[in-house]
Amino acid sequence: MRAITPLHLRAAAISILLGILVGAFGAVRSGSILIATGTAIIALAQRSHAVGRRRIIESYFPLAIAGVLFALAVALPKGL
Repeated sequence: MRAITPLHLRAAAISILLGILVGAFGAVRSGSILIATGTAIIALAQRSHAVGRRRIIESYFPLAIAGVLFALAVALPKGL
């Protein structure tokens, strides 16, 4: 697996901000997909720093939320 660089994290942050803006102006599905993608990238970057069993919730929970948000965005009706 390739390392996640600061450029990837910057692109993820831009994706999240762009997703919030797009979602606020009416394209909820596209905004949710952008937010889920950016959140998943950041969660994967933080997961590599988590060590031990105690940190397992902190590493997988944000990734699970991003996955559920992506699934919800795909399941939204076309009109929203």
